[in-house]
Amino acid sequence: MIRTLALLGVTVLALSRSSAQEATWVADKAHTQVAFTVSHLVIAEVTGRFRDFDITLKQKSDDFSGSALSARIKSASVSTDNETRDGHLRSDDFFNAEKFPAIIFEATSFEKVGENSFKIRGDLTIRDVTRPVVLDAEYGGSVEGPGATMKAGFKAFTTINRFDFGVKWDKTLDTGGLVVGEDVEVNLLVELDRE
Repeated sequence: MIRTLALLGVTVLALSRSSAQEATWVADKAHTQVAFTVSHLVIAEVTGRFRDFDITLKQKSDDFSGSALSARIKSASVSTDNETRDGHLRSDDFFNAEKFPAIIFEATSFEKVGENSFKIRGDLTIRDVTRPVVLDAEYGGSVEGPGATMKAGFKAFTTINRFDFGVKWDKTLDTGGLVVGEDVEVNLLVELDRE
């Protein structure tokens, strides 16, 4: 009887530890930014962001290693604070938001590489092209927010070549440089709420 109770206690403890490690987190959209920077006329840069997205992280361990991450970004929500340019970005020259309404990222691995740093490898789909990318990410920590909601913060970045994803508008300058650069820096500032 004592042995059975001890075994039951160990099982309950193991289950409670497992459930403490596993959690689902979703982006707090008011405190999350999905942004990008690209060169313009070779000499300057333009920044933009996407206003509508869903990001979900399924935590698998206390230190977040092995977590599953997915993001779905509405391409029509692109904003560079210039309506003419934003309309061009939504067109077939760039995202073709009508035909390809979502930019999708699905992580294939979430590897801890330092005390608070991670390599997040995954598949990024823009238009109808899917390619592997690697995000360099930093965990900012976790706190109890308003309403006793647990919050976690991450920032991550990567650089992609837009031509690799079929975003091939390539008007050139008389000097030979591209009006819009090939390489796009992607910067994510993410605040997550635990469900």
